[in-house]
Amino acid sequence: MDKDEVPYIFDRFYRADESRGITEGIGLGLSIAKWIIDEHGGSVEVVTRQGEGTTFVIWLPLLFAPPLE
Repeated sequence: MDKDEVPYIFDRFYRADESRGITEGIGLGLSIAKWIIDEHGGSVEVVTRQGEGTTFVIWLPLLFAPPLE
């Protein structure tokens, strides 16, 4: 993935440059994942290197339930 694409990959219906080949899907997967992460108070980091791949790191808060009494 191009680094220039990273700001847009979580937009609904965004799809990567189709000139690279067949792009499947309709562009909702990452936007839904981001929405779920946001709703849980988390965040996501994207690290990409052209020709090597892209890594997504998801951070979610750890909440402990109060003890049952």
